[in-house]
Amino acid sequence: MIRNVVVGMSGGVDSAVSAHLLKERGYNVLGVFMRNWDEHDESGRCSGEQDLKDAELACRHLQIELRQVNYVKQYWTAVFSQFLDDYQQGLTPNPDILCNKHIKFDLFHRHALHTLQYDAVATGHYARNSLGDFLEHSSSQTPEDVRLLIPADTFKDQTFFLAGIAHAALQRTMFPLGGLKKTEVKQLARRIGLHRLAEKRESTGICFVGKRDFKAFIQEYISSKPGHFVDVDSGVVVGTHEGIHQWTVGQRCRLSSHLQPYFVARKDAASNIIYWAAGHEHPALHSNRIHIGELNWLCNRARQQLDSKGSLRCRFRFQHTKPLVECQLRPFEVQLDAPLRAITPGQYAVFYDDAACLGAARILHGEPLQCLEQQVAVER
Repeated sequence: MIRNVVVGMSGGVDSAVSAHLLKERGYNVLGVFMRNWDEHDESGRCSGEQDLKDAELACRHLQIELRQVNYVKQYWTAVFSQFLDDYQQGLTPNPDILCNKHIKFDLFHRHALHTLQYDAVATGHYARNSLGDFLEHSSSQTPEDVRLLIPADTFKDQTFFLAGIAHAALQRTMFPLGGLKKTEVKQLARRIGLHRLAEKRESTGICFVGKRDFKAFIQEYISSKPGHFVDVDSGVVVGTHEGIHQWTVGQRCRLSSHLQPYFVARKDAASNIIYWAAGHEHPALHSNRIHIGELNWLCNRARQQLDSKGSLRCRFRFQHTKPLVECQLRPFEVQLDAPLRAITPGQYAVFYDDAACLGAARILHGEPLQCLEQQVAVER
């Protein structure tokens, strides 16, 4: 039976309320603050220091112990270095997915269960675990097909960012906020006296970039490498850029010599060329067939169905705020029912059924509709 739970304390309202809920249910709760980044932001203040102070405030108020772990070196190697390498190769990575995969649900998870000898890990993510109360009453044995379920607050749903974690990690993970709305979490925080955290502004965007302009930030780590903008239709050079790492697929390109809106259609790292397309809805910006890497499965039944039948009917998204799109999943390929704009190499294709996140795979590239249209014309 699970008695002792480590809660990852971030200094935010979600992890604090998670710790409160677990303590209220009778668990022995230990808070642990992860230090993953030491760089100072543009104002010269390390934002992590305030987060630590807020985590300490919450733990004192809740009367639970707070400890710290330092993963700065590991974060740099597994997340930030990969982030920079991807941008240099013309890819657009998702550091939040990498952090959950390599740090929070690997290093931290193993530290809590094996080093500290606690029974389970809890986080403030808006997600649910299909084990439910089984975790509370089970012995050391848990079902193999534990699932990562969509939370009650679908607007705050964070299963997208958890789609890359190891399936085994779910067997000893609790999500106390899975049945609550964000508004309810803030109301509860105020009710128990955590007013500061209830009013604290949520962090958005990439954690280590902070409030800085992204292009200015990335220039601190990747040198400029001038190259050409090329029109995807005509093949004509139309301008120059300072590096493919400064641009992402779908982004608008503003050149004073071209009044019509143009957008990045694709990037070629080998030639350092950015191909642009005229107009927001240009066929070169849309895809309904996507090539993906190896799948990280969070649902054994879905994996077995794909293995046995060769395809799986499910839903797809590659940005956590976008609506789900019906698709047919095959090994290393996704066929969308409706085309999507700006499918971005390096991002993640995340798959769902009606209730759960099934898993994820990295996007290698999308086939532009323009190519498909040209192929049909040739066949005719």
